[in-house]
Amino acid sequence: MIRILGRSNSINVRKVLWLCEELNIPFQREDWGKGFQSTQGEEFIQLNPNATIPVIIDGDFSLWQSNSIIRYLANQYQGQALYPTQPQQRARIDQWVDWQAIELNNSWSYAVMHLVRHSPLHQDLELVAKSIQAWSNSMAILEAQLEKTQAYVVGDCFSLADIVIGLSVQRWMLTPFEKPELPYIADYYALLSQRAAYLKWGNNGQN
Repeated sequence: MIRILGRSNSINVRKVLWLCEELNIPFQREDWGKGFQSTQGEEFIQLNPNATIPVIIDGDFSLWQSNSIIRYLANQYQGQALYPTQPQQRARIDQWVDWQAIELNNSWSYAVMHLVRHSPLHQDLELVAKSIQAWSNSMAILEAQLEKTQAYVVGDCFSLADIVIGLSVQRWMLTPFEKPELPYIADYYALLSQRAAYLKWGNNGQN
């Protein structure tokens, strides 16, 4: 049984929990991070020098960085249906997983800290507006991709890319600001919400 270190309301921890649910991977989760056990202590730093969650421990193997974790789990626990071994199919999935981490995440950061977290360090309304615009631009890219596939991010089949982007879409839906009309994203959100694992760890009211 793998150990997952991280609080369950973290979007990055929820990626791992959702994948474990999809692949029926037994796990034990431990509360680490804000409000729980500190990630700044030596015990945690030995596992992840960045002091961030999640971290997994699988026997004598430990790993940090959520997207690396879900790739590892798919490889290790018969997740080829979600993360195919064929190089071009895998590359398409990796492209969108990395896009979510680099482009999409960075676009929403300031807006979410202001609108959802109410951070006193994120009160510059001009920067909030820029973040919302960048976020909307990124979501327009996703909208165009979903218009092409008419289903999931990379095609007809649910994949690892949908775990990371599905959580991002849920955050988009729940963050309170005026949004452009994106019908294919709305359809995608409804499609994902038919999955029990998404309702448990993704579309579960947490943002």
